[in-house]
Amino acid sequence: MVEVGVLALQGAFEEHIEQLEQLGVAGRQVRTAAELEGIDGLIMPGGESSAMALVGEADGFWPDLKAFVQSGKPVWGTCAGMILLSDTALAQKRGGQALVGGLDVKVCRNYFGAQISSMEAAFDCSVDAEGAPTEKDSCTGVFIRAPAILEAGEGVQVMASLVAAPCAKAARQLANEERVTAVEPAAKKPKVVGEAREVIVAVRQGHILATAFHPELTEDLRWLKYFLGMVRAGNSAQGA
Repeated sequence: MVEVGVLALQGAFEEHIEQLEQLGVAGRQVRTAAELEGIDGLIMPGGESSAMALVGEADGFWPDLKAFVQSGKPVWGTCAGMILLSDTALAQKRGGQALVGGLDVKVCRNYFGAQISSMEAAFDCSVDAEGAPTEKDSCTGVFIRAPAILEAGEGVQVMASLVAAPCAKAARQLANEERVTAVEPAAKKPKVVGEAREVIVAVRQGHILATAFHPELTEDLRWLKYFLGMVRAGNSAQGA
C-alpha cells in the first residue's frame, strides 16, 4: 500500500492529507526523521518557507529532509515547498533562509505580491484532469503570496507558465538581478512582455515536482494524481 508523507512543520499540510484520503491513499504527517522512514513520497506544502526552515533547523531535522530529497523518492513542493526545493531563491527575508535544494531553478519569493494580492488564475498545463501527461490542457491555480520560477535548468521540464507582472517589491529585486546578469547568456529565461513577463509556475525534474500554486485548495486533483503516478512508478522501479 502506498503511503505519502506530508511535511507538517507549518502550513497547509492538513489539506493535502484530506485529498490523499479522498483518493484512498494513506497520508502521514512528517515532522521528524523517524517519520520519513517507510514513506513512498513526500509533499512539501504551502505556508511560510522561512518559518518551515527555522523550525526544521532548530529541530535538527533539515539534514534528514535534504537526504530524503536526494534519495530519489518522489517529492512535490507547492508554493513555499517549491521555494524550499529550489537551488536559488530571490527576495529572501533579511538574513536569508535555509533551502533544501535539489531543483535546478531560480525562484522569486512572493512574486505575485502579499496576501491581499492572492488570486485564482487560469493557464495551460501539460497534465490532464485525470493526472496524465498531455500536450496541452487548461487548469486553474490558487496563488497566495506565491513565488514564480524565473529560470529553469536544462534538465527541468516546464509544465505550466503564465504572463504576470511582479509586485513592486519583486520588481525591484528583479531589476537589480537583471543588471547583475545582463552579460550572462539567456538560456531558458522567460521573455519579458511589457511590465509583465512570462513566468513558470509548474515544473518537474526527475523525481521532483513543483507548483507555485495551491492545488490542495481546489477540487482539481490532477496534480495530486500526477504525483501519485510518480510515486507508484518509483515503487515499481524499486520492485523490479
